[in-house]
Amino acid sequence: MTSKAPVFEQIYQDYLARVAGLDLTGKQDLLGIRVEAQTVFIPFFNETFTVTPQDISDHKARRPPHSVCVILCQYLLLSPDRPDDDRQLVTYRDFRDAAPYVQGFDNTARKPVARAFAGRIAELAAGCRHLGGTPCDIGISCDLSYMFEALPRVQIYLIFNDADEDFPADCSLLFEKQAARYLDMECLAMIGMVLTQRLAGKDTPDMATLA
Repeated sequence: MTSKAPVFEQIYQDYLARVAGLDLTGKQDLLGIRVEAQTVFIPFFNETFTVTPQDISDHKARRPPHSVCVILCQYLLLSPDRPDDDRQLVTYRDFRDAAPYVQGFDNTARKPVARAFAGRIAELAAGCRHLGGTPCDIGISCDLSYMFEALPRVQIYLIFNDADEDFPADCSLLFEKQAARYLDMECLAMIGMVLTQRLAGKDTPDMATLA
């Protein structure tokens, strides 16, 4: 659902104006996007969104939630000058500037998955596949692991261990280290939140919930 609060609309219009001033034709390969005239096509969690100077929309011509709009715009605005191929996996808290958002990330992304899918690992696996997740083996002993291409250069890995007689269910969300070159810490935290909400079949809340 799109927020109608004036502040969100003002932020949205500001992002559109800033993106409209970019020349992205030379960054299509770097970002994994497609540019046609003034329209940018960006894959995001198994769906393609369009960004124009007038609007951001999904494949049904609907404006996505505010959090998704911010992520898409920041991905374009923060584009590095050259590619980064550091595929080392790290936790969110391992990023240098993540500290202000770690608690929000845990509360809106990591912990809700553990609570929602304890004893429901088959449903979690089905949800991961529905969102375009790919089973992966990263050398960690776990009950389930999937990789998601949130954006063409930003992957997120979900590692899940179901509850047993000794421990509660636990979920870890990992990123490739290069992700910090393409998005800021607030947007990376929101990507975790978006993934969790979509797995739960809910609308993505506003990014203010990360505070």
